[in-house]
Amino acid sequence: MGSTTALRIARQYADAVSAKDFAAVTGLFAEDIVWHQPGDNRFSGTHRGAAAIGEMFGGMMTVTDGTFELESAMEPMANGALVAVPVRFSARRDGVEMGMHGVDLLRIEGERIAEVWLFSAGQQGEDEFWGDA
Repeated sequence: MGSTTALRIARQYADAVSAKDFAAVTGLFAEDIVWHQPGDNRFSGTHRGAAAIGEMFGGMMTVTDGTFELESAMEPMANGALVAVPVRFSARRDGVEMGMHGVDLLRIEGERIAEVWLFSAGQQGEDEFWGDA
C-alpha cells in the first residue's frame, strides 16, 4: 500500500475525531483493531476491537461532560503503512483543564486502521487528569 492511501485514511481519522464523530472513526477500523492507550489511568492499556475502543471514547466523553477535543496539530506524515498524526488534545473535568500535544501513530492495512499507538507530551499530567476508575 502506498503512502497516499495511508495519508488519506489518516486525514479521515483526524477529521472524524476532531468532529467528535466516533461512529465515523470506528468505521475506519479493521475488525480486529488493536489500540494502545498509554499511561497509568482508567483508560490506559491495550483495547481490542471497535466496540472496546468505542466504550473508551464514550467513557472519556462522559467523565469530561463532552469537553474532550482532539485536533490535528499539523499534516499527517507517512512512512509506508505507518502514519504519524501530530495532535493537540484537551478536556475539562471537575474544574481542572488539561491540554497537551501528542502523536497518534496509525498502522494502516488495506483501507482500514489496524493498530493505533498514542503518545502524550505530558503523560504524568494526563494520568492525573483521567485518574483511576
